Amino acid sequence: MGVGREAAETRNVISGGQQQNVIMARAISGPITFTTAGRQIPAYLQDPLRWPSAGNWDALAAGAHRARPDDSGDAVPPYVPRDQDSLIRTRLTRAASEGGLVLVVGDSTAGKTRACFEALRAQLPEYRVVAPAGGLDLMTAVEVIDRTGTRCVVWLDDLDTYLGPDGLEPGLLAELVRLRIPVLATMRHQQFEIFAAPERTYGAGTEQAREATAGARLLRQLDPVELDRVWSPCELERAGEAEDDRIADALAHHGPYGIAEYLAAGPALFQEWHRAARPGGRPRAAALIAAAVDLARTGLRPPYPLNLLTDTHEPYLAAAGGPLLRPESLDTALEWATRRRHGATSLLVPTQDPNAWDVFDYLTDHTHTPVPDTTWHAAFQHTTDSEDLTRLGLHAHDVAPGIAELFYRRAAEAGDTDGMFNLGILLADAGRREEAEAVYRRAAEAAHPDAMVNLGALLAATGRRGEAESVYRQAAEAGHPVALFNLGVLLADAGRTDEAEAAYLQAAEAKHPRAMFNLGNLLAKAGRRKEAEAVYRQAADAKHPKAMNNLGVLLTEMGRFDEAEAVFRQASMPEAPER
Repeated sequence: MGVGREAAETRNVISGGQQQNVIMARAISGPITFTTAGRQIPAYLQDPLRWPSAGNWDALAAGAHRARPDDSGDAVPPYVPRDQDSLIRTRLTRAASEGGLVLVVGDSTAGKTRACFEALRAQLPEYRVVAPAGGLDLMTAVEVIDRTGTRCVVWLDDLDTYLGPDGLEPGLLAELVRLRIPVLATMRHQQFEIFAAPERTYGAGTEQAREATAGARLLRQLDPVELDRVWSPCELERAGEAEDDRIADALAHHGPYGIAEYLAAGPALFQEWHRAARPGGRPRAAALIAAAVDLARTGLRPPYPLNLLTDTHEPYLAAAGGPLLRPESLDTALEWATRRRHGATSLLVPTQDPNAWDVFDYLTDHTHTPVPDTTWHAAFQHTTDSEDLTRLGLHAHDVAPGIAELFYRRAAEAGDTDGMFNLGILLADAGRREEAEAVYRRAAEAAHPDAMVNLGALLAATGRRGEAESVYRQAAEAGHPVALFNLGVLLADAGRTDEAEAAYLQAAEAKHPRAMFNLGNLLAKAGRRKEAEAVYRQAADAKHPKAMNNLGVLLTEMGRFDEAEAVFRQASMPEAPER
């Protein structure tokens, strides 16, 4: 009846880390200084009463892009309400009550940081805001909040920079929920797509699962709010009601660009960069910017030291024409590339280190040419940290698999289990299954749960079902829902229906939609229709795409034709966006 049951999953969810131990800070007599595992807590985190309140916070401090200053020198235009404001604010209010993470995803300069900032000021003005500098500081901030009982919100602009074993991962998110700490985060579309790529599967006829993934297996737990770069007619109408010359100018001239995009001068700076590469322009400056853009696209975190930029930019300059372009001096090129334009930003962005630079992220988001091998290798030579190596491998995984293998192998050699796991995926995708198995085993022996799932899937695909069952059970004992689901598939294939039902039930209790669906199919086949109906409804509520269809088939077989028709109609309707 209906749609057949779902096949086992591999856990090819390119990974970025597992939870590490969280060690509570200790108070010291006298002037209070917190330490964690021998590490002194940064001064800005030690006293929550010094954290800004949301109602008095500054948009630029929050990370919003500058616009052209008005006559008073204000670089932050009035806020134009966005269509997604209600959804963002509803979720933020819920997170303040229950804990949890609200994620807003969009292109650079789509306005996501500003929308989150305005939501925070509107909904939680009395809350203190902590904006950790990185993953370790995030973990420390959670400890300080727990110890002091401060009512605050965690602000994570560019969420991808916090993902990993020494930062945000499912265990820490669970702790934030337990403590009822709201987290408000943004992430650029390009980064979200890299960290939340569709997982791969083995075997002909196996259906692909599209569970969002992250380095720390966290993004798949989230339902992000999408903020469009190009504004809707309603948003444009509201922009027309704003009494601000900058917004009026943007409304008149934005063309195919979004209003926030135009206000932040993104299109103008992008065009100026590309014009600079032409004869008679600023070819060395253009090459320096290109090097910084592509280093960012490799996943290498800023800032980028001047010597790295100067070494990396030479191939770009040579490709553009080299000496024939009569390139300017390095000092002249840097002065031009770092000059602020339109009162908004510069192409190369200063950092706290006077000899290192960041790059305007709009340029990174709108560059789609392949990253040259020379730049990948420059990033490889510049990176020593195993977590960063895994991150760079993740960025190279689909576009430069040979380069990705270099990154993953070096990370694996340093003992990074995510590097091992991702290397296993790469090798398996290339058909190098024996090598993949060896790497998965090494990661599984180091207790990497996703590696256990993939190892089990590989063993099952090669007919070693007994070994696969053993590996799945090992991961299932740790409560891994995909391991439980795959174990259920394996047992069902072997005709061990009662054991399969038990495995599916455990996975379903862990909110695994495909387990709910398969459990419903199993119950329906056994004639336990009432139980199957309840499980199908749970799977449908969990957004399983085929559960409604099978529910309709089941209701038809039970003679409940009116209900079945309503279910089929609902299944055929496009899902309405949450409001």
